[in-house]
Amino acid sequence: MKRGLIAATAVAGMLVSVAACGSSDGNKAGADGFKGQKLTVWVMSGSNPEQWSKQVSEQFKKKTGATVEFKVQQWNGIQQKLSTALSEDTPPDVVEIGNTQTAAYAKAGALADLGDLKKEIGADWNDAFNKASVVDGKQYALPWYAGNRVVMYNKKIWAEAGLKGTPRTRTELFKAFDTIKKKTDAEPLYLPGQNWYFLDGLTIGTGADLVKKQGGKWVSNLGDPKVSKAMDLYKQYQAFSTAPKNKDEATPQQAEVFAKGRTGAVIAMGYEAATAVKANPKIKNDIGFFTIPGETAGKPEGVFLGGSNFAVAGMGKNQELAKEFLKIALSKENDAQMVKESGWTPKSPDLADAAKENPAAAAAAPAAQKSGGTTPLIPQWAAVENVPNPIKNYMTAVLNGKAPADAAKDIESEINARLAKQ
Repeated sequence: MKRGLIAATAVAGMLVSVAACGSSDGNKAGADGFKGQKLTVWVMSGSNPEQWSKQVSEQFKKKTGATVEFKVQQWNGIQQKLSTALSEDTPPDVVEIGNTQTAAYAKAGALADLGDLKKEIGADWNDAFNKASVVDGKQYALPWYAGNRVVMYNKKIWAEAGLKGTPRTRTELFKAFDTIKKKTDAEPLYLPGQNWYFLDGLTIGTGADLVKKQGGKWVSNLGDPKVSKAMDLYKQYQAFSTAPKNKDEATPQQAEVFAKGRTGAVIAMGYEAATAVKANPKIKNDIGFFTIPGETAGKPEGVFLGGSNFAVAGMGKNQELAKEFLKIALSKENDAQMVKESGWTPKSPDLADAAKENPAAAAAAPAAQKSGGTTPLIPQWAAVENVPNPIKNYMTAVLNGKAPADAAKDIESEINARLAKQ
């Protein structure tokens, strides 16, 4: 993934409302009665790892006699492309949709109801993972993968500072950063001022909502004291960093900064380790991960669960075959492969062993289970994250000294205008 896990940008253009008419293959011969057919599955660039794709394709063909064609899409412009495709008579059969965008497509009537499949294959999925697939009480998608941020640290620098083990509380973490600052020439933490996904996690940890219902409309809730508390925590983290206050984690790529070898830690997605190693192969053995610690050892810092869902096109003609694909793609075996191969967070307890094979996934799991959440799951939310994201402007203003309440007022009208768009 190249987008800070999920770039939940606005759904470009109006979705054409289509009835989820429940079209099917018309073949009721069972799972093995689709011989010679082909299923089209849209996946985003970087989403389907090689071994996962290989074994899913082989299992699908063996079970159904049909073949699957993965068509890789680019994130840039995908909202308009997907909106158009789902409104056509011959849409892709299965589509990957960002978990913060699913509600918009479901509300437009573009997705089939998958409640029957959820009962069959996802009874033990973590509620935090499945929440983004449910709209108005109905299951319009199934969670494919998700992940959350962890502390990616340089073990060599921590050793230089005399640090042993990893922090279990926020206080211990800040003490570790302070020790690195005093005892080495390294920067304790690289945290740019606009890593809004991390802020969203901190907000989740305070129990705050970024929007609220007022007079029957969704409006900004950034003025909530709980949001201010989350932003204050962000300021405490950012005080250990010299990173720009008006840039995000992709400008420049924070993993490439980390790769230079003189940064103690970054708040990162697990896959960013590969980016660092690509930039500097010598750093590979110096990289470690641990869960972002919270106020107490028993509850990690709040984290944003970003990822993607699989959905079936409401106008699709191959819905029965599409459901057979999802049974295979989201099986325990293949979910475990995703965790091992890509470092995503396990979405059910019995995938814990798979996470042990990937250090980043193992570090992410505790926070996902105890402190994970998502952005507001309403169709209007996608527009809030559209570029330029007003929440990033709020963050920079606060880091530069403006009171959180005043900074919230400055962008309130912009957020409300975006929430008002249908």
